[in-house]
Amino acid sequence: QVQLVESGGGLVQDGGSLRLSCVASGRTASMYTLGWVRQAPGKERESIASISFNGRNTYYADSVKGRFIISRDTSKNTAYLQMNSLKPEDTAVYYCAARFRGESEYQFWGQGTQVTISA
Repeated sequence: QVQLVESGGGLVQDGGSLRLSCVASGRTASMYTLGWVRQAPGKERESIASISFNGRNTYYADSVKGRFIISRDTSKNTAYLQMNSLKPEDTAVYYCAARFRGESEYQFWGQGTQVTISA
């Protein structure tokens, strides 16, 4: 089992920045890829970024590439999502998720944190 707790959401203006954090706990948490998935009202869930268990490999969706940066402090089992140049279309609930190496689907999810960008 892996428990995930997100923090850092909030309301910012168009063009602003936010940093989300995700603390992963559990005996094997350090062995999991961590990712961020967002869901806007009326839209499908979108996987936007992920980082491997050792922090060496990252993935970004085209919609956030060049604006968002995912990182990981392996000593704290914490993943971060630095979000820059935010746009109103980035408004969504952001979920931290974890999947074991080799798995294609996320197995564990956090409770989500709301990010709202005002125009």
